[in-house]
Amino acid sequence: MVPYSWQRGGPIPLASDIRRRRDEWINAGIFTTLEQLCLEAYDRITGLELENLTVDGCIVKAPCGGELAGKSPVDRGKLGTKRSVLTDGKGIPLGCVAAPANRHDSPLLRPTLEKLSRFGFHLPARITVHLDAGYDSSKTRTLLTELGCEWVISTKGEPLQAGARWVVERTNAWHTRGFKKLLVCTERRARVIDAMISLANSIIVLRRLIREAWHTHRWDTRPKRKP
Repeated sequence: MVPYSWQRGGPIPLASDIRRRRDEWINAGIFTTLEQLCLEAYDRITGLELENLTVDGCIVKAPCGGELAGKSPVDRGKLGTKRSVLTDGKGIPLGCVAAPANRHDSPLLRPTLEKLSRFGFHLPARITVHLDAGYDSSKTRTLLTELGCEWVISTKGEPLQAGARWVVERTNAWHTRGFKKLLVCTERRARVIDAMISLANSIIVLRRLIREAWHTHRWDTRPKRKP
């Protein structure tokens, strides 16, 4: 039986019990499995655009420190966490790698692209990866050649070149504007941070699925207005 505390006349679970149950779900792989199921449902109903992929990093504050906290280069050396996000051609989050804020984007590219392994062998023969100028190096091109990918990389020193990369910027905005836990990272353990990212990705994918399927599908609980 779960203990309760009383606030404002109503029972609520204790914070320690919520964290314990969260850790049980993490150990059981529930957050990762949920994210995978949402992506598979989206791909089956609407279709993922895996021919064009986008990767970009996003730095947020991490005032509590922890395993994935480092000095932020964009916040006067205060503690921060970086998320390297992988999306499809429409901005659907396919995976994310979290790291300290002082890690450069380029070394995170390989583990980020390895998130594609969740799709097994169901990948298109030709994949183009869209990157910003932070990845403009021979090391990045060598890696993409090794992985059999083509690339479109913004050139260093030239004015902003958005191209097809704008979708990942929108996905980063969905993360930070829609989920307080991702706007300011207060968790100290990497496994908990990864779980929160997977949960946020699941919600984003489901929202996009409902919004896009609204034009093409009918179901009993379909909203009368476009979500």
